[in-house]
Amino acid sequence: MEIKRNEKTAVNTVELEIAVTGADFESAIQQAYRKDVAKINVPGFRRGKAPRKIIEQLYGKAVFYEEAVNSATPAAYEAAVKEAALEPVAQPELEIVSIDENGFVFKAVVTTKPVATVGDYQSIRAERKVDEVTDADVDAAIERLAQRNARIETVERPAENGDIAVIDYEGLLDGTAFEGGSAEDYELKLGSGTFIPGFEDQVVGHSAGEQFDVNVSFPEDYHAEDLKGKAVVFKVRLHEVKKSTLPTLDDEFAKDVSEFDTLAALRDDERAKLVKTREHNADQAFESAIMEKLSAITDVEIPDAMIESRIDNIAEDFAYRFQMQGISMDQYFKMTGSNMEDFRASFKDRATMQVKISLALEAVAKAENITVTPEDIEAEYVKLAGENGKVEQIKSYISADALAHDMIAERAMNLLKEIAAKEPIETAEAEKPAEAAEGENA
Repeated sequence: MEIKRNEKTAVNTVELEIAVTGADFESAIQQAYRKDVAKINVPGFRRGKAPRKIIEQLYGKAVFYEEAVNSATPAAYEAAVKEAALEPVAQPELEIVSIDENGFVFKAVVTTKPVATVGDYQSIRAERKVDEVTDADVDAAIERLAQRNARIETVERPAENGDIAVIDYEGLLDGTAFEGGSAEDYELKLGSGTFIPGFEDQVVGHSAGEQFDVNVSFPEDYHAEDLKGKAVVFKVRLHEVKKSTLPTLDDEFAKDVSEFDTLAALRDDERAKLVKTREHNADQAFESAIMEKLSAITDVEIPDAMIESRIDNIAEDFAYRFQMQGISMDQYFKMTGSNMEDFRASFKDRATMQVKISLALEAVAKAENITVTPEDIEAEYVKLAGENGKVEQIKSYISADALAHDMIAERAMNLLKEIAAKEPIETAEAEKPAEAAEGENA
């Protein structure tokens, strides 16, 4: 492999002209011959037994060139990128420049990873504020526990707010059923605000066995374009009315819903959980504030390929989480009246910010000489493996380079947290007497 040309043609774009000559090309042709010989019919020879020269005489010297080029190009490209010290962020655009029996030359347009320029990150300041957990917060947590453990029983009376109505419904727009507007045996908590405004109010007062119409209008900001602001009729059949009875909040309740023997102990545990959650929320908000300020002082031109790749990751994460709930992405799109194009567009800003912050953290790490050792990486693998101890399994899907990158980014962020938590900077300019400042302006 030989790099014949290495030229930066645009921001984050490099064109390489790479030659594969001599023995490398001959080796690739011979490999192509061995791979394809069984597919080629040559009179006088059993299939797969025809010599290479006979095939080349019969079909032309270039008969194996395409396969040989496809075989030799990836390794030549990887070697050229390494020699040129480039860090690609997308698949290259490849084009054959020339080819003959002595080798071939191809052009690779490489999108390279940008280098961010970060301003005075030492001046970043942010407040880590933890919201206090009050008795009222604990009361609300206990109330939620009670709601989840309420006794549900069927009642023979008209439905009231707070009841659960088991209904079938079908939505009609101008007399025609619309997608996503029907269900059977749906359990609707009246007064919960689950359905569009006005629907639940019109179920109140009806009894099991009744059929009736619910007339409502979709909100102007509804996600489905064809239903925004539209008046519709829902055909409703009420099957059952259920009443929810809350348990008495006492020690017996605590024993029923937890491992604790007293309500006081249960309250203490709920308080501890709330404290932990708010500590976590404070950390998240603190980090977000730092990232916002870091982004504001970072200058970088991000290739579209990096943003699209990050959106790919976001989409994969969403698909996995939906799958865990038994929902496919297609079902999600139907429920929300959207599509993959809309989904990707909605996450473009988030993806752009994530890529920008990642590049900024790399720049901070480089400026601060933040590194990790092989021992650090191995210890992190052990940590990730946890109690199951399957370190090799973790290594099989997280490369050492990827793990090192994440560890360095985390250390850079930890440094920024230390900086941000310092006392606010008192600038010398703010402390100057007015007359001194005037003298400087004279």
